[in-house]
Amino acid sequence: MSQSQLPQWLHWLDSCPSTNTWALTNLSNLNHGDVVFTQQQTVGRGQHGRTWYSPTGVLTTSIALDHIPTAQLPQLSLFAGLAVIYAIENLLPNLQGQLQLKWPNDVLLNKRKLAGILCEASTNGATSRVVVGIGLNISVDFDQAGLDTSNIGHAISLHQISSMTPSELQLLERARHYLLETAGLLCLEKKGISALLPALRTRDALYGQAITIDLGTQKVSGFAAGISDRGYLLLKLPNGEMRSFVSGHILWQNRND
Repeated sequence: MSQSQLPQWLHWLDSCPSTNTWALTNLSNLNHGDVVFTQQQTVGRGQHGRTWYSPTGVLTTSIALDHIPTAQLPQLSLFAGLAVIYAIENLLPNLQGQLQLKWPNDVLLNKRKLAGILCEASTNGATSRVVVGIGLNISVDFDQAGLDTSNIGHAISLHQISSMTPSELQLLERARHYLLETAGLLCLEKKGISALLPALRTRDALYGQAITIDLGTQKVSGFAAGISDRGYLLLKLPNGEMRSFVSGHILWQNRND
């Protein structure tokens, strides 16, 4: 597809170190709903400073969203993950109900990581401009790329479970559509979060699982007890105490994710 045929909202780059970095650098020139995409991302970034590997077959994109309530930024990656699920299921109805969310930012299929979200914001008081970065495995040959569980954890690609995979442009358009819907709901603040909570809880891959939350300075173990009304992770400790967490790196206690 030639550049002249691309939708006005799409910034298609031949290559770049990171679509999130490019979007943040050029944020003043991006409109609400603009999408940055590249087929060759060389220095991808994940949550908590980890590397996001982007071999051939990974959709790497970043979407600019305006007027996101600053108070809701800690939960945005979770809501964005739900939008990605809707986009995939819209294009691949055979996967309806099979995709889950691993709080706070991963999309899972069969308990394996299909996509990751990285949200970064430019804050101005009560609202923020946000770049939502998405890495989605469409048709990745992990062995050929030289990646194993030490690099990518328990990853999976769409082509491994679906005979048909959508085009990059189809996925970009659908992801953009559902992220714009999500942004509109979040502008309603409490009412918007309430509208999203039932779907979040239905997709909660951690519920009832023995997990450890790595907070950087300490690790806390217990059983995941769902998602709070504010989008926080609830953890039931061994002594019965219930705690909520706004961020942290999650490990299943019987896996090394």
